[in-house]
Amino acid sequence: MFEILIKDEQNTPIYLTVYRHIRDAIRNGEITNGMRLPSIRSIQMQLNISKTPIETAFQMLIAEGYVISKPRSGFYAINPQAVLPAKQYELYADQEIKGINCSPIESKPTIDFNPSAVDPHSFPIRAWNKMLKEALENFSMDIGKYGDLQGESKLRAALADYLFNARGVRCTPEQIIIGSGIADSIRILCHLFNDNSLIAFEEPGYNLVRQQFIMNGFEVLPIQVGEKGISVNDIEGSSAKLVYITPSHQFPTGGIMPFSEREHLLKWAINKDAYIIEDDYDGEFRYIGKSIPSLQSIDEYDRVIYIGTFSKVFTPALRMNYMVLPQKLLTKLKESSYEFTSAPSRITQWAMISFIEQGHWYRHIRRVRKLYRKKHHKLIELIQENFHNHIKITGQNAGLHIQITVNTNQSTETLIKSAAEEGIIVYDFKKMWMTIRTDPFPRLYLGFAGVSEKDMEKGIELLKKAWLPFLLKQ
Repeated sequence: MFEILIKDEQNTPIYLTVYRHIRDAIRNGEITNGMRLPSIRSIQMQLNISKTPIETAFQMLIAEGYVISKPRSGFYAINPQAVLPAKQYELYADQEIKGINCSPIESKPTIDFNPSAVDPHSFPIRAWNKMLKEALENFSMDIGKYGDLQGESKLRAALADYLFNARGVRCTPEQIIIGSGIADSIRILCHLFNDNSLIAFEEPGYNLVRQQFIMNGFEVLPIQVGEKGISVNDIEGSSAKLVYITPSHQFPTGGIMPFSEREHLLKWAINKDAYIIEDDYDGEFRYIGKSIPSLQSIDEYDRVIYIGTFSKVFTPALRMNYMVLPQKLLTKLKESSYEFTSAPSRITQWAMISFIEQGHWYRHIRRVRKLYRKKHHKLIELIQENFHNHIKITGQNAGLHIQITVNTNQSTETLIKSAAEEGIIVYDFKKMWMTIRTDPFPRLYLGFAGVSEKDMEKGIELLKKAWLPFLLKQ
């Protein structure tokens, strides 16, 4: 169960505020797919308002496919981004919500090529458990105290060293802010740039970040992404003074911004007194060519805001990320009265300090890099062997997912549904586009980090079975 906390927005009807709160919570995963929602009566008691606006909000959610009503049971959430096996499509049609982990029809295997997943077996459970115990012992006198608003100083110092060695990021520990997810970092940036509410954004781009800006009153300007990343020429032609990019592995297309384009973008930032938000969400993983350092590493004028995460290289369950602010913005933030942070558990931070200082972090990175490189090569090999020229692979040089274009006149929805009927889950990431897509052929996305090689082989074999009737003759 979850609680609804709504702000007093004088110009916004209550029903619309409730609707947006629940819709956004479903979209960002706070309300999980298939989760039972509170009753209208319980929400009424929680918010101390009449039933009418709540009922109106639920009617809107049901009409738009975010909620389903099951007679004599209640309301259940439906995340439109979740792609379900065939049996679950039938369950939704019958209003029998069982949750996303239901077994698919006819006991067929469920193989999920989730681009957001990491390998569940690579997590160093014993080492991490040891670090947690040591954290409680070594910092027992600090258990009853609140920590630094920016995060533990020792962790920030360890991160400053790591980021310089691994990604070329140049910063002091004081410039780092530890957060409990990218939403925290975006919330801070929205406060810093509240006098400039226009942001240029990759199209396609990471929808959860985009939604955070929109929810905070920003106007998002979609800028087309091509083979060289975001179009710097289009940014120059706009009035934006803030841009969000994923240059080391564009999400979701997988492109890598060339050095020349990075320099071009930095010159724009310098000339316009603008800032660049660099989301380096999986910059540790590169499989073809030399490793490209971060955009921040070549920034001589302090115009880049660098954001990184532990989710890809370690585990998303940790809920820990970090942001490096240019000195000017850090000063501005500290001079404001804004309570700017929501740092993760001090115990978790203490454990990570020991994990890094004792060398476990670097050993873990070397291990998963080797593991993911092997899985990456295996997936590409399987696709080429089974589909030959019927599938074009792009965005494969880095990261933990690839983009495929299927040579067929069928829609992405048809391909996803036919795959689901075989128990295979693939993704089209349509939520990453603000504008209507006009691709000549379906574009889909497959993650490989969370899939075993055995399941990968079976999954591609079943995809071939599902899609072979739809492929155009060469």
